[in-house]
Amino acid sequence: MDLTRGTGKEKNARAKKMMLWFGIVSLLMGFAGWTSAYIVSSSREDWISDLHLPSSFLISAAIIIVSSLAYIMAKNAIKKGDSKMGTSWLLVTLGLGVAFVIFQFNGFSQMIATGYYFTGPTSNIKLSYVFLIAMVHIVHVAVGIITLLVVIYNQIKGKYTPQDYLGVELGSTFWHFLDLLWVYLLAFMYFVG
Repeated sequence: MDLTRGTGKEKNARAKKMMLWFGIVSLLMGFAGWTSAYIVSSSREDWISDLHLPSSFLISAAIIIVSSLAYIMAKNAIKKGDSKMGTSWLLVTLGLGVAFVIFQFNGFSQMIATGYYFTGPTSNIKLSYVFLIAMVHIVHVAVGIITLLVVIYNQIKGKYTPQDYLGVELGSTFWHFLDLLWVYLLAFMYFVG
């Protein structure tokens, strides 16, 4: 495929998609570094092996999976020209994204209530990694919510059509990445160390 061919609009779309994938790959490298450090640190004597992650983390995983499905429904509705349904599904995705963040913070509260802290005398290196990995993911979900708000704004303004929905496509790709990343991170923290 010759990337230099096509209309200006097609070239612009390819460039935006490529930039998104460069960003996703760089985020993956960051999380790969943290999970690698987690594995290396798990051989320390002070590593807690019986830490039970909060139930809110599992609930938040279910929520973000459903939110990805809602984003798919929004994109499909927009592709079919059903603007009203597309907007409704985008709003559902937004509500679920906010619920995800709320359950994440509830999970932190559950950990703190059992005496586990990010830093301090009752902290542990494993707990610090769990807090760090989850918090960095929440920051990226916040970015995803901001991009979703832009998509919703553009959708309400009528910017997207069945022939032109690049913003929805880019936003949904990033959202699905965040979804899969959390499922991976949660499984990693449950089964490693």
